[in-house]
This record gives sequence, structure tokens and C-alpha cells, in this order.
Amino acid sequence: MLKKITFTLYAIVILVMAMATIVEKTQGTPYVLNAVYGSWWFCAIWALLAVGGVAYIIQRKIRRFSVLLLHGAFVVILIGALLTHLTAWQGIVHLRKGQPVNSCMVENGEIHMVKELPFTLQLDSFCIQYHKGTEAAADYETHFTLSSSEGKENAFVSMNNIYSSHGIRIYQSGYDEDMEGSTLALNSDPWGIVVTYIGYAMLFLSMLLVLVDPKGRFRQLLRKASMAALVLLLPMQAQALNTLSEQQAEQFGHLCINYNDRICPVQTLALDFTRKLYGKSSYNGYTAEQVLCGFIFYREEWSQEPIIRIKSGEVRQRLHLAEYVSLASMFDDGGYILGPHIQNYYMGSNDKFHEEVMKIDDKLILIMQMSKGERLRMFPFEGKWYAPTDSLPNTMEEDRKAYIQHALPLLGMLVQEGNTADADEMLQKMGKYQHTFGGKDMPSAARLKAEHIYNSIPFATILFMVCLTFALFSLWQRKWMQRLCLSVLALSFLSLTFCLALRWIISGYIPMTNGYETMVLMAWMIMLASLLVYRKFHIILTFGLLLAGFMLLVSHLGQMDPKISNIMPVLSSPLLSIHVSCIMMAYGLFSIIFACGVYGLIVRKKAEEMHLLSELFLYPALFLLTAGIFIGAIWANVSWGRYWGWDPKEVWALITMLIYAFAMHSASFPWLRKPQHFHLYMVFAFLAVIITYFGVNFFLGGIHSYANS
Repeated sequence: MLKKITFTLYAIVILVMAMATIVEKTQGTPYVLNAVYGSWWFCAIWALLAVGGVAYIIQRKIRRFSVLLLHGAFVVILIGALLTHLTAWQGIVHLRKGQPVNSCMVENGEIHMVKELPFTLQLDSFCIQYHKGTEAAADYETHFTLSSSEGKENAFVSMNNIYSSHGIRIYQSGYDEDMEGSTLALNSDPWGIVVTYIGYAMLFLSMLLVLVDPKGRFRQLLRKASMAALVLLLPMQAQALNTLSEQQAEQFGHLCINYNDRICPVQTLALDFTRKLYGKSSYNGYTAEQVLCGFIFYREEWSQEPIIRIKSGEVRQRLHLAEYVSLASMFDDGGYILGPHIQNYYMGSNDKFHEEVMKIDDKLILIMQMSKGERLRMFPFEGKWYAPTDSLPNTMEEDRKAYIQHALPLLGMLVQEGNTADADEMLQKMGKYQHTFGGKDMPSAARLKAEHIYNSIPFATILFMVCLTFALFSLWQRKWMQRLCLSVLALSFLSLTFCLALRWIISGYIPMTNGYETMVLMAWMIMLASLLVYRKFHIILTFGLLLAGFMLLVSHLGQMDPKISNIMPVLSSPLLSIHVSCIMMAYGLFSIIFACGVYGLIVRKKAEEMHLLSELFLYPALFLLTAGIFIGAIWANVSWGRYWGWDPKEVWALITMLIYAFAMHSASFPWLRKPQHFHLYMVFAFLAVIITYFGVNFFLGGIHSYANS
């Protein structure tokens, strides 16, 4: 009876949280925070679940220290959360230069009130730190004076860098557009954080003990495993177009530009430009650099070229367009053919058709901006990069202004005249100009080399085809074929490692900050896990190739943006790498468990073996996910002053953890001990991973939605 009550409460908690994320989409975050997450009845359910869990452990007479510590950790964490809920407060204070402030605004549910502070704050200065040579924010810094009965303190805060005084933690929250004011978040949680962090420490220690306990279930599974029986289209011919020669275009591509708020090779811009227009990285035998140069230096000719892809079948049908159109064809005697539809969009017609029309309009605007040179910020001056059409500062010398305004037109004239030698010399001079005046803004030679290598090899495209192809070959149980497929997996792993290393060198941070990078990282994790366990479970070779290939296929299909950009200030924390790495490794292992489940259901004679493999992966997968969630909570506490905000991504990660944690209690449920039932549960459990990773990102939103980008 006690078991049924406890696990009924367990299921209710999961169901309530899942429903709350859906309600939040329609009713808004404040509503669910007050009506669900902050309600007395939701707290009561958690309390009853904790009491029921403790009572069930006592009833079962469980004495293993690692298991008691693990479950005790969650009880302590819940107690810490309750203390935070009852005793903590959060406030906001707005500072302006020359205006001392000794109070803050505190929000308690829907009630706002003023709270006196034990000190006075006065803003000294606020500044934004930018990434070199760009206008992309790297950090926000507030310098202030804190005065109290104990004296004055000069202090500052920035993103991921807090200041504490009198038991109150101060965080950077916002700033005024005139840079004369700053908004700080205040947090006081004297009891909750201490107890919660003790719970986290107990949790991390207990998970380690569970894995190393010689009498524990995981080590038993390892011993069982050691004894188990191991089982292209022809190129289109087109009329030659005028542009730079391939060699000159490549030289132009080696110049630097401020693109996407970072200094990178023009080649990167050219690739993104060509892919956006045409859907591929080259066009009819012309490299991306040649395509870009064609629109810059031969606008009229390239405007007649059908290079703009119209993806939407509805748009093509309604506007009588081909799949590929030219810039010139979008204008007729009646003017701009998209004009009326764009006007309708701005008047409220936001359906799918009008959204697709706006995407086409974006492509046309991009072409015109490139042709005019508006986006070609290739000329550095005093820490900023300018395009020929920009308003240049008054402090700039006249000859420098003339060079910036006329360098590209002069290069175009030399190219059009066929003056190859002078054009080459002009390109060399432009490179020297950038190195002379770019200063510290210029990327290192190693970084530029890494980006050129990365741009020249379509890693995701090649590897997804290789992995999926050899996943099929691996089903042929010949020894030489198995060795060949294993070698392919190992080489694919090394290639993907090289790819991620290049992105790391280029961006300056570990590549795990957006959807594309995390998808590639998940493929890498799957390959690594497959290589580690192949000797004991040969079937993992097929799973590893298939799942990694699928992850890379998704990234290749353009579901996520592969472009490299500067990291958001709030993400600039070492905890980011640990948080994302743990969760991505967990998702990779869960995907392998899913594959084992599907295989075990289809091939019944392999059900026992797949059951063993699934259980073996379940422990590290669940513990990695749990560690990732709570490391993320610590990071959130450092960044925002709260370790749990009930964001949809947080909630669904917790739901995923609870769903998979249930499978670890199979000893209490005879139904779940049967391999076929276990596999069925694991197949459906993977839906939670899909919702957490894709569903939240693309449908539910939240503060984690930057992962889409």
C-alpha cells in the first residue's frame, strides 16, 4: 500500500509539472509560478512524496550507505528549497550616477514593496566590455560604492561575478541606454542555499559511491557484462559569369571582416551568404568567395542569375515562381512583386505564407547590402571596423577616409579591366592595412588557419553519410566487415574531435552553446561511448554509427544554425562546459538505451542481452543528467541569484530525470523486471528526452531558448 501511494505521488508530480509547462505557454510564466509552482498544494505533494519515500525505505530495511545517502540527498535538497521559499527574498535596485540608494523593490507574489537595506549604494560607473573589434557585448560591469556603519567599500559586479555584503548577494541585472544607470538584483537566502548546497554535495558523493560500490547493482551489471556472450548529381553547365578568378577570390576570402559581431575571414561570410541564397556552399562551379565577389563587383550581371532558392511550394505556386529565381526577376513593371505581401505581413498577416515571403525579402535585402558594400566592415580604425558606406569618425585622417571609401571600388575596377597584377597587389595592400591598423582585434594566425580548414571541410555532411552507410554494413556479421566498420567509427570519432577542436579554436570557447554544437557534441559522445563498450557488446557498433549519423544528419539538414558567434556574457562561465557536457553525455547514452530497447523488442532472442546493456548504461546516463541539472542550478545561482526558476527546460530535464530514475527501481516492480517490458518502458521514456531537447526549444520556449540558435 505504501509503495502504491508513494509512486502515485511520484507520477502526479511528473504529470503536474508537464501540464504546467503547457499552461505556461498560453497563460504566461507569472501565472504558473503563482498558481502551480509556488502554491501550497504543489509544495504539499513534494512533502508527501519525500515522507512516503523515507517511509518506504524504512519499510524495505535498506541499509546500503550509498543508497541511503542518495535518497537522503534529495530530502535535504527539498528541505533547502522549502527554506528558500519561506525565508529568502529577491529585490531590484536601480542606480543612477550621483544618486545614493538605500532601499530596493521586493516582489512577493503579485505584491511589490520597498525594503530598507543595511547599506547605501551609489553608482560610480557602468561600462560594457566588447569582444575585440566588434560591438558584441562580452560583459557588463557596474562599479559602485557601498556605504554602511562599518565604512565604505569600493565594489563592482559583472555577469557571473557577484558581490556579497551583510548577507546580501548583488548581481548585474540591466543597464540604462545612456550608460549613466545600472540595475542590480539583490538576493538574501541565509538558510536555503546552505542546506541546498549540502544536499548537492551529498548527491554528488552518493552517485559516485553507487558506481564504485562493489556490492551495488552497477558493479553486478559490470560483472555480468564481462561474462556475457558477445555477440551525386552531374554538375550543371552554365554560361561563364564575370567574377574574380578562383585564386583572387580565395585571396579576397583570406582578408578579415567584422561579421556576426566577430572578426573572421571573409570566406566565412561568403559561405554563409551563398548557403543562404542557394542552399549550398558553391554555385555552378563557382566557389562561395566567387559568388560574393560577383555580387560585389558585377552586380548587374549576377542580378540576372537564378541563384535565390524559393523553398516554399506555396510561395512558388501563388506567385508563379520557379524554385530558383534571380534578383532582377523579383521586379517587374508593377514594381517589387513581394511588396504587397510584405505590407500585409506588417499589417498583421503572420501566417506561414507571409513568413516565407519575408524570408525571401531578407535574401534580396542581403544581396543589395552586399552589392553596395554596406555589410563589408573590413577596415579597422581605433578598435572599430568600418564598411565603405559607413559614416567615418571626424578624428580619422582624410587620406584614411578616402582609402576606406574607394579601396573596394578600385579593386573592382582593376578586376573588370583585367589588370590581374594590380588587382593582386591591391588585395595584398588591403591585407597589410588590416594587420597594421587592426592591432589586437586581428585573430591569431592559428585561429585564422583553423577557420579556413573548418570552412573547407563539411564535417557534418561527410560524417553523417559515412556513419549511416556503415551502420547498414555493420549488420553483416562477417569479421572483416566488423573490423572495417569499427575502424570507420574510430576514424569518424577522430574527425569529429578535430571538427570540435577547430570550432573551439575559432570561437575561443568550448563548442556547446547552441543547438548545432550540442547536436554535434551528442554525436561525439555516442561515438565515444560506443568505442568504450564495443569489446563487450558488439551490437553497439551498429547503434553508435546509426545514432551518431542521425544526430549529424539533423545538424546537416539545417534544423540548427551552424554559424559561429561570440558567446553571450551570461554563458561565459566555466560551469557552462561542465553543465552542458554532463547533459549531452546523458542524452547520448539515453539514445543508445533507446536503440537497445527497439532492438530488444524486435529481436526477442537478444532481449536479455539488450536488457543488460540498457541497465549498464542507465546508471551513468541518469547520474550524468542529474549532475548536469544540479551543476546548472549552481550556475544559475551564481548568475541570477536563484538556483531553480521553473523554466520549461529545467522542468522537463527534471521530468526526464524522474522518468528514468523510476526504471532504476525495477526491483520494486516485478512487471519492469521482464526484459520486454523494460525495453518498452525505455522506448517511451526517450520521448521525454526528445521533448526536453527539441520540444522545449522549438515550442515551449523559456530562458534556455538560446539553444536553438
